[in-house]
Amino acid sequence: MLKPFRRPSWWVALWATAIAVTVGLSLSPPPPMPPVDGGDKIGHLVAYGALAAAAVQLFARWRGVLTAGIGLVLLGVGLEVAQGALTETRMADPMDALANTLGVLMGLATRCTPWRDLLLRLDARWR
Repeated sequence: MLKPFRRPSWWVALWATAIAVTVGLSLSPPPPMPPVDGGDKIGHLVAYGALAAAAVQLFARWRGVLTAGIGLVLLGVGLEVAQGALTETRMADPMDALANTLGVLMGLATRCTPWRDLLLRLDARWR
């Protein structure tokens, strides 16, 4: 299911850590920031785009990539619900969930570019 990496468990662990950090940051109190109208949506888009692009780097077949993408969309929606239900310092925002989903779609689109195997090429160089 994964591409033929020399260190597949290392790359999967790194991706899982990035997902865990995303979960932690999503449920922790927000950092003090000046108010920027809709500025956090860009952060959601970039974060979920990066997670999905990483899935493209890891998984060899469309099935694995799409499964990861669906999982990331569900994670983004679930975290928005959790922010509203489980925290007092965050609130659920459907527009954040939309930004997460659009980020996932953008990240998955990297599968159609020459960069889809960038991590595989880098992994082969690190001996």
